[in-house]
Amino acid sequence: MTTISTDGGEAPHSVITFNPHDRRAFIGGSDARIIMGDDQDELIRLWREKRGEIAPHDFSQNLIVQLGIATEELNRSWYQRSSGQTVTDIQKRVRHPVHSWMAATLDGVVAPSGAVFEAKFMLPWAFTEEAAADKHMAQLQHNMWVVASRAAVLSIITGGGKWVEITVHADPLYQHLLLTAEKKFWRCVQSGEPPLLFGIETPRPRLAAIKVVDMTASNLWAECAATYLRTRAAHAEHELAKTELKKLLPEDAKEAFGHGIRAKRSKAGAVSFDPVEMEGIHAPCQ
Repeated sequence: MTTISTDGGEAPHSVITFNPHDRRAFIGGSDARIIMGDDQDELIRLWREKRGEIAPHDFSQNLIVQLGIATEELNRSWYQRSSGQTVTDIQKRVRHPVHSWMAATLDGVVAPSGAVFEAKFMLPWAFTEEAAADKHMAQLQHNMWVVASRAAVLSIITGGGKWVEITVHADPLYQHLLLTAEKKFWRCVQSGEPPLLFGIETPRPRLAAIKVVDMTASNLWAECAATYLRTRAAHAEHELAKTELKKLLPEDAKEAFGHGIRAKRSKAGAVSFDPVEMEGIHAPCQ
């Protein structure tokens, strides 16, 4: 399991159901990804959809979308079996209690933690956990905000037969920016003014270190490794010499020198060493 650690944020604490059939009436989690994205054409298309000027995307012929739908039940059951957690509220539709134009259709909720559950299918050759978290961050943060959850679980099955669980915590700063962007977009829907990209950077996911990587093929790694091994003993000897020199420095000495080095004590008491030329160095007059 991978955990993305960010500070949890407070969100409103109740939800109400809504009619999901008219997607023009609200901004959903999948809409949030477009609003926070970098594709101006997709943003304009979404805006026109919400205004009723064009029909929504038809994903019936999109194989990846259909694979996600077809594997959702398997994904959920695999997560429950692997994690020991229970997923409830499957396909629950909720609307934000304050911002009525914000809504979410949930793949589920993890009991008893209340984490938002999101099932995804991704192709294997371009899959990384960082890319997956980045791609779905807006949707997850949107859904967490709508239902006042402090965490979300991203359960991913790849076409290569790999299952990955990523836990994302609510990010109050990103949610604030998300809410600002969605408000601006919704005002554009109502006013008829075309929206512009908001240019908000997705928070960098901090993933738990769980991988074992073979770096044998990296020439730079080989070069640095050789240097490290060659200098390791000398570095240890160097650090030991510094420790002994500090012990020899009298407590009331501000500076000392001899045999090619000079020691200086800072006002804070830290001792530093520098190599020096001995010629012309004389002890200060007493």
